[in-house]
Amino acid sequence: MQHKPTPNASYSLTLRVKIHNKPGKLGEITTAIGRVGGDIGAIDIVSAGKDFLIRDITVNAYSEKHDEEIVKEVSSIDGVEVIQSSDKTFLIHIGGKIEVTSKIPLKTRADLSMAYTPGVGRVCEAIHKDPEKAFNLTIKKNTVAVVSDGTAVLGLGDIGPAAAMPVMEGKAQLFKEFGGVDAFPICLNTKDPDEIVRTVKNIAVAFGGINLEDISAPRCFEIEDRLKEELDIPVFHDDQHGTAVVVLAALINALKIVDKKMDEIKVVVNGIGAAGVACSKIVMAAGVKNLIGCDTSGALYEGRKENMNWVKDWFARHTNPNKEKGTIHDVIKGADVFFGLSVPGVIDENDLKNMAKDAIVFAMANPIPEIMPEQAVDYVAVMATGRSDYPNQINNVLCFPGIFRGALNCRASRINEEMKIAAANAIAGIISDDERHPDYIIPSVFDKRVGEAVAKEVEEAAYATGVARRERATSESEF
Repeated sequence: MQHKPTPNASYSLTLRVKIHNKPGKLGEITTAIGRVGGDIGAIDIVSAGKDFLIRDITVNAYSEKHDEEIVKEVSSIDGVEVIQSSDKTFLIHIGGKIEVTSKIPLKTRADLSMAYTPGVGRVCEAIHKDPEKAFNLTIKKNTVAVVSDGTAVLGLGDIGPAAAMPVMEGKAQLFKEFGGVDAFPICLNTKDPDEIVRTVKNIAVAFGGINLEDISAPRCFEIEDRLKEELDIPVFHDDQHGTAVVVLAALINALKIVDKKMDEIKVVVNGIGAAGVACSKIVMAAGVKNLIGCDTSGALYEGRKENMNWVKDWFARHTNPNKEKGTIHDVIKGADVFFGLSVPGVIDENDLKNMAKDAIVFAMANPIPEIMPEQAVDYVAVMATGRSDYPNQINNVLCFPGIFRGALNCRASRINEEMKIAAANAIAGIISDDERHPDYIIPSVFDKRVGEAVAKEVEEAAYATGVARRERATSESEF
């Protein structure tokens, strides 16, 4: 059964309408919008004339085509003229979403002489003598590069670096808003892993960390591994590890609800790309022993030949201990947990019926999940998606700002597995035993406690594992 999408703010439009002063015209407009499934927000008067009113009406839709239907329906009303319609999502992107601002005023010659020449020369010499001082005397201590080649953007695929820029700008916004970290989008006009690695290494001098974003698999694995080895600052591919951290946090709380243990469950993962591999690795590091991955060719098992690459070869050797074979519909039988990191509609109600009692389903394909929550509600104990309009949104913003905040605070040289697991536990721990509920296994992305808790635990894990390079007692004012 196909479920109609829910209107949401990402397809919000504002209609400026001229309404002739006749009784009931506003009611006709609202009825027309409701008839085609629009969700009305604000209605504001812009101006008034002798025999007309001009109003702005904000409406949420679910697609660009739906936007057009709403405009057409309103335009068809006698005595109503649609003067213009504006896509609010496009409006907020005009001129980009971020900017660089000065932290200090430059109002006098004295200000200028300290911030720039001649005073700046003394600071340059200090860094030349001791390069570590770059962390305190430049933006490096709090700045992350958000690097992409535009080959795996959101659900859009390979759309190129220029088209990827709005996503990377948005990522920079999230870093600042939720972690206090300054981030800048770097979109590279190359798909060559060697060139990407070389370019990132060359620009890394200005940054305290590198966040890789929307780079296609399996190239992303090689690029991240090489940069981690060749740079002395944290390198984090968020599509892999950010998703994995939040998935583990959600799983920790979901298992508490159904009273199952990590080392006793059967987990089936559909989609063995960047996120699928990382989610599998992190839950196995947390104790899962029986995990089976599936792709378009079915279950991965040691010895499978078709549709393989070096990442899937590794995956097949380290998962599926019972060497189960067949399609996703075969191996999901008896599973306690399903992770979907693939495409819409790959499982149905019959698959859920075949899962173990009190099943947990994280269907994270966006915007349409592997199975809709409405279809799953009668068959699963806990359901999560990647969407904001359903409970339990698996959203990377719960993870990456706090992880980098913690890593930058202690000048970590890398983000290791222990730091990721610490982040997951911190996110899960935000929800108390009294609060935990099948519809509340993961905190809101707007919960201000999350970033601070993640940063604190990540920092502790960095010190415990020896990757923190900043002495705890070091004062910010010591150069």
